[in-house]
Amino acid sequence: MDNTVLITGGAGYIGSHTVRKMAEMGYRIVVLDNLVYGHPEAIVSTGVDLIVGDVGDREILKGIFESQTIGAVIHFAAYAYVGESVDDPSKYYRNNLAAPLVLLDVMRNHGCDQFVLSSTCATYGNPAYLPIDESHPQNPINPYGRSKLFLERALEDHDHAYGIRSAKLRYFNACGCAEDGVIGEDHDPETHLIPNVLMSITGERESVTLFGTDYETPDGTCVRDYIHVLDLASAHIQSLQHLEDGIPSFACNLGTGHGVSVQQIIDIAEEVSGKKVPVVYGDRRPGDPAELVANPALAKEILGWKAEYVDVRDSIRTAWAWTTQPHGGRYSEKCSKKNCGT
Repeated sequence: MDNTVLITGGAGYIGSHTVRKMAEMGYRIVVLDNLVYGHPEAIVSTGVDLIVGDVGDREILKGIFESQTIGAVIHFAAYAYVGESVDDPSKYYRNNLAAPLVLLDVMRNHGCDQFVLSSTCATYGNPAYLPIDESHPQNPINPYGRSKLFLERALEDHDHAYGIRSAKLRYFNACGCAEDGVIGEDHDPETHLIPNVLMSITGERESVTLFGTDYETPDGTCVRDYIHVLDLASAHIQSLQHLEDGIPSFACNLGTGHGVSVQQIIDIAEEVSGKKVPVVYGDRRPGDPAELVANPALAKEILGWKAEYVDVRDSIRTAWAWTTQPHGGRYSEKCSKKNCGT
């Protein structure tokens, strides 16, 4: 904790929850975010320094590293829309791979050798078996997943060649918001299931579409592993602490180990809110696996980490609290027109 931690994409959804928690713990932090997808309001109450700029801007990075001692980097900054990555893969490889390679160069030139990566279960692709552990083959099926996997591989090579140790955290479906409703999830367009379900309850959306009811699952709808954003924040902090203690590079899954179906999410949202969810039934979406569930045992073994928000009701409860604040689950009119980052 003696040095400053650089957090890229720290004004985004998962990044801002991590920044807030680390600030409360007394970490010295500087956030780098281009605010294309981030919300400055999400970190204003923390008092941390926000530098507006791109991760691939070498001059901005040099200024940060020359003006203070950066001991570690937590890297959230990334584009994360799967469909967009298929339509515009160059955008994803530039931002998710080429830009962090510039960051790694500057780190190396300034003796910074600890890197925590916000990675994804999308690096695995379609599951060969369940639950998915870290031995599962990594065969991503879209440019988004490939861009994250290529960065994982680059980090392994940087460890071997330059001694930059890394934690590669592959998480499943992020959800939930801060318990006090001060910060939360604000994407535009919103692609995550839980906020879309809740916005259909408040009337911000006309309805939510349920894609497929004929999967080989207990109720016919897709099953996913929903991991609370505060549990993700804790895992990033614990990973940083372990790198500070000198442990070797590692990769691990972050999830609850429990699957929840789309229909169950809708049912629980109705239970939490006391209101009906307007549902439209649609066909399966191409490429949607029936089930994606993590085996998080390695994270417990390496980090001593496990999810505290195991019951998805608690995640939906915190998301509902954010959605029903006076701000309506939005940071501002200006920021509501932007995606919230990773």
